[in-house]
Amino acid sequence: MDEIIEKAKIHFEKLVKEQLERVERMKKAGDWVDYKTIKPIIIGIVGGDGIGPFITKHAKSVLEFLLKEEIENGNVELRVIEGLTIENRAKVMKAIPDDVLVEIKKCHVLLKGPTTTPRKGDKWPNIESANVTMRRELDLFANVRPVKLPEKNIDWMFFRENTEGAYVLGSRGINISDDLAFDFKVITSQGAERIVRLAFDYAKKNNINKVTVVTKANVVKATDGKFLAIAEEVAKDYPEIEWDDWYIDIMTAKLVDPARQSQFRVFVAPNLYGDIITDEAAQIQGGVGTAGSANIGKQYSMFEAIHGSAPRMVEDGRAQYADPSSIIKAAALLMNHIGFIGKAKKLEMALDICATLEKKIAVTGRDNGATGEEFAKYIMDTLVNPNLEEKWKGFQYK
Repeated sequence: MDEIIEKAKIHFEKLVKEQLERVERMKKAGDWVDYKTIKPIIIGIVGGDGIGPFITKHAKSVLEFLLKEEIENGNVELRVIEGLTIENRAKVMKAIPDDVLVEIKKCHVLLKGPTTTPRKGDKWPNIESANVTMRRELDLFANVRPVKLPEKNIDWMFFRENTEGAYVLGSRGINISDDLAFDFKVITSQGAERIVRLAFDYAKKNNINKVTVVTKANVVKATDGKFLAIAEEVAKDYPEIEWDDWYIDIMTAKLVDPARQSQFRVFVAPNLYGDIITDEAAQIQGGVGTAGSANIGKQYSMFEAIHGSAPRMVEDGRAQYADPSSIIKAAALLMNHIGFIGKAKKLEMALDICATLEKKIAVTGRDNGATGEEFAKYIMDTLVNPNLEEKWKGFQYK
C-alpha cells in the first residue's frame, strides 16, 4: 500500500507544480490585443475532422463574400491551415502537431471545424482533445455562446470557463489500483475572476441587468466554492447588475421551464457545467447544429461549431449535406470580435431569415434536403437583399 500511495503522491505533486506555474503565467498576462492596430488581421481557417472541412469551406466562402473589400485592400487575410486531423494527430501522438501549432500561432483569430476526440473503445490512441489543448496553448479562457429563440423571448449569452475545471486535467487522472481511480479538478482565483468579470462586463456594455452564476458549491466546496466566492466579490464592482447563483442540477431543469426561461440573460460557469448547459440551451434553440461558439483570450481567439465531427456522415457519403449553420454563426461571432460589427449583424440576420423565417431550402443532413453549399449560397443571396432588415424585423424581441 505504501508504494501505491507514494506513486499517487508523485503524480499529484507534478500536477500541483504545473498548475502553480500556470497561475504565475496568468499573473503576468499582457493586455488585450487591439485589432484596430493590426494589418492584416490574419484569420486562420482550420477544417478539422469528419464533416469539418466541408462545413468550414462554406463558412470561408461567406467570409470571403462579406469581407471582399477588406481582403482586397490587405486589411484581412484568410489563411487555410492543414493538418489538424485525427489521422495526423494520432500519427504524431499529439493533440496538436507542433508544425500545426506554429501555423496557428501566426494567426490572430481562427475559424475552426469540429475535431474528433478519441474515446475508449475506438480505433484512435488516447490523445488529449485538440480543443482542450488549443484553449490551453492559446489561453482561450472564455467560451462564449449565444442562444436566441424569439418566440419564447429567450436571449441568452453563456460564458463558460475554458482552461480550468474538470476538463483541464481530465486526461491526467490516475488509477491508484484496480479498485480505485482519481480524477482532478482545478479552479484558480485568477481563472475564476477573469471569466466572471468578462460576463459582468458584457452585461454592463449591453445594458443587461442580470447575471447568473452556475456551480455545485454546496457539494464541491473547495473549487466550486472558490468560483462562487470570486463571483460574489466581482459583483460588488457592478452594483447596477442583479446577480444570482444556481446549482447545476436545478439549472438544467429551469432552462426548460417556460415560467423561468425568459428571466435569464447572462450565465457564467466553470468548464464542465458550462458545457452541459450550453449544449442543453443549443438543443432548446433547435439542436447543436444551430449554435456557434467563441473561445476568447487576450491575444488569440478561436471560433467554432459546437457539434461533433460526425464521421458516420462521411462514411455514408453524406458529408456534402452537413448543415453549416453552426460554423457560419461562429463566423459572425468572429467578425463581431475583430470589429466588423455591422457585417456580423447582417450575417446573423440572414441566418435567422434563412434557417427560421423563410426556410426556402432546408438542410436535413441527407439527400432529401439541400447541400451545405446550396445553403451557403442561399445565405449570400439573402445578404444582398435590399429588404434584409425589414424581413428580419419578425425576430424582434417582445
